[in-house]
Amino acid sequence: MRTFVHDAAVWGVACPRRPSRVAGVSMAGFRVRDLDALRLVPHPAVTLLVEFGAGSPVVDDTAGRQQRGSVVAGPGVGSGGAVWARGENVECVQVRLSPVIARAVLGVSPADLDGTVVALEDLWGREVSRIRERLGDVSSWQDRFALMDALLARRHEAGPPVDPEAAWAWHRIVGSRGLARVDGLAAEVGWSRKRLWSRFRSQLGLPPKRAVKLVRFDHAAHRLVAGEAAAQVAADTGYADQSHLHRDVMAFTGATPATVAGEPFLAVDDIAWPSRGTPDSLTSPGVSGSVAGRR
Repeated sequence: MRTFVHDAAVWGVACPRRPSRVAGVSMAGFRVRDLDALRLVPHPAVTLLVEFGAGSPVVDDTAGRQQRGSVVAGPGVGSGGAVWARGENVECVQVRLSPVIARAVLGVSPADLDGTVVALEDLWGREVSRIRERLGDVSSWQDRFALMDALLARRHEAGPPVDPEAAWAWHRIVGSRGLARVDGLAAEVGWSRKRLWSRFRSQLGLPPKRAVKLVRFDHAAHRLVAGEAAAQVAADTGYADQSHLHRDVMAFTGATPATVAGEPFLAVDDIAWPSRGTPDSLTSPGVSGSVAGRR
């Protein structure tokens, strides 16, 4: 377990030694003694926070909703700086799921999360308590990762896949780091624009245009955290200019690029997810270009 320090908070961070058996899954383990007002920065993945320690994380949003314990959030949750996490003596496994596999693993579409943070028990019922007990019973982080991986693999195998056309479009967006032309995606898979937009949103949880903006923002934000100048980041990541980048960062986080560059939620990624990518960037797309022309 490695250590990450931010202000008064000291994070212990553990990483799996082996990749998940399910393409599109990445995990990290966290132990935080005093988690104080952590801004959740929107991310292009479905996020599961499965807690098992003596403490319990609390997630608040600006609408006054509050969730305690294990939670799940869809892609892009936290836009505008609307979601914050806190807690004491928090121990958890955080799972990032590609939206392409999230419906199978969760049992519901990411669209059904309605853009909010939801208690995991609302989706998995009593199984969450059993998972919590099993995670707490083992002392090794690698054993915890193996336990979670087996659970995710079992649920993924039993769950329904998304349309290959929608999956291909998602991988195209991620592979281009948000620079894919949205209007061309439907033509590339041989669907009407209306059909792709409807299936993409209903199965992956957000419309294609929003997905492009989210993936592009995520790439730019991590480059800001790495210390790169905002003007250079804007030029390299597809923004019209630095002002365009500023507006996008403000829209997604409620903060300026300079503030976002110091966000621990992003900075810890270098330790927990060294690739700095979404789960999709770790695997090749499951749908090839041959999908074009299907109806």
